[in-house]
Amino acid sequence: MNAQTRKLLVDGPVGPIEVAVDMPADPPRGLALVAHPHPLFGGTLDNKVAQTLARAWLQLGFVSVRPNFRGVGQTAGTHDHGIGEADDLLAVLAHFRAEFAPQMGVERHALPLALAGFSFGAAVAARCAQALQQQGVALQHLTLVGTAVTRFDVPQIKPASAPPLAQTMLVVHGEQDDVVPLAAVLDWARPQQLPVVVCPGAGHFFHGLLLPLREWVCHWHGSGSWPPA
Repeated sequence: MNAQTRKLLVDGPVGPIEVAVDMPADPPRGLALVAHPHPLFGGTLDNKVAQTLARAWLQLGFVSVRPNFRGVGQTAGTHDHGIGEADDLLAVLAHFRAEFAPQMGVERHALPLALAGFSFGAAVAARCAQALQQQGVALQHLTLVGTAVTRFDVPQIKPASAPPLAQTMLVVHGEQDDVVPLAAVLDWARPQQLPVVVCPGAGHFFHGLLLPLREWVCHWHGSGSWPPA
């Protein structure tokens, strides 16, 4: 966690939600929410991959917000298998859209938004993105890392019958992921004709590869192109 990170509580559907907020040095360019991995297996907002995603969006000039899911830290409630967690993420998003849109001099609907998640958090982020689309809320960026497609019902993010859930989308997976096999993610991505960036030699937690992961996210969402220079 950065020294400048501040912790606060936001009202949620079942009680307070603990969030960590990082502010860019310059006027913010948008708002990014980062979802952490499974809380029943030790996932918190301090998870290293979640922090890496938060740092990437901070580097891109976004206000970066990481909530703790239900039952973690000071967040109220109990684990709800991704359903209530998506509701909580939407509540956090609504809170900070209301706070930062006026500060940036834009209407709430015009505030650039990014969602990112790791593992269980990636599944929750995808559900949240789908809900935003159904509400008519534009999502600029979606980043899914180690997406838990074998453990949760992850919606298609590039459905054939509707527009993609975000303007730019990045799916990253480790070649040697022993929690969510790469083959399962490819099976999920194939019907969507969705590219998956495979990190050679990486396991589920990207040990030793967090800096490259941050660089990939920054380059992809900063330029919308690949590979990094």
